[in-house]
Amino acid sequence: MNIVDINCDMGESFGAYRMGRDEEILDYVTSANIACGFHAGDPTTMRKTVRLAIEKNVAIGAHPGLQDLVGFGRREVSISPEEAHDLVVYQIGALSGFVKAEGGKIQHVKPHGALYNMAAKNAELAEAIAKAVYQVDPELILFGLAGSELIKAGKKIGLKTASEVFADRTYQQDGSLTSRREANALIEDHQVAVDQVVRMVKEGKVQSVQGEDVSIQADTICIHGDGEHALEFAQYIQTAFAEASINMKKVSES
Repeated sequence: MNIVDINCDMGESFGAYRMGRDEEILDYVTSANIACGFHAGDPTTMRKTVRLAIEKNVAIGAHPGLQDLVGFGRREVSISPEEAHDLVVYQIGALSGFVKAEGGKIQHVKPHGALYNMAAKNAELAEAIAKAVYQVDPELILFGLAGSELIKAGKKIGLKTASEVFADRTYQQDGSLTSRREANALIEDHQVAVDQVVRMVKEGKVQSVQGEDVSIQADTICIHGDGEHALEFAQYIQTAFAEASINMKKVSES
């Protein structure tokens, strides 16, 4: 039987908004990436999301992003490796306070949005982020795009890494994600998305938008919690995995 982690970005709201949907989605994932206040989230939302994850036995991850609330952390900002290091340390620290207060433990770190995509291709930025994670806690698991510079940097410094794939995104021939600026970046059809991710888990391959197969490692699968049908898709993928003999398990337990 194949084993894979399912992660979802959460706590990307303010105050009490959207907490209900996050709470429901937590029933269908094994890891939660919790926003740390830079691209989204606030102290109250962080605390509530951490508490929910612990109650539902879902692994907790810090989800640090660029300091860009208006752009939701999805706009590229020119930062130095040193700045990337510091903002990651800062945000892990912020979430760690809430996790400790609630009696939990952080499993992983997954950069958000533009920071994630920049670190996937920029080796110096990736190494700075990996160093930040390692210095905070060398036992933390670094999530990054499969085949990316971030995964390479994490392994180089001695971190356990989890190669991430996306259920609802299309891929380019080089293994990168299609830019959200492109019309074909997102997969809207649930069946198409599930078929793609099942193949990635079981065969280690994904078909690029150019029509060629790309080899890929799938340790953890991201489903986006901010989509219109996020809950329905989370339910759908769990059922599909059961039918395909794919077992869902936290990365730390694999």
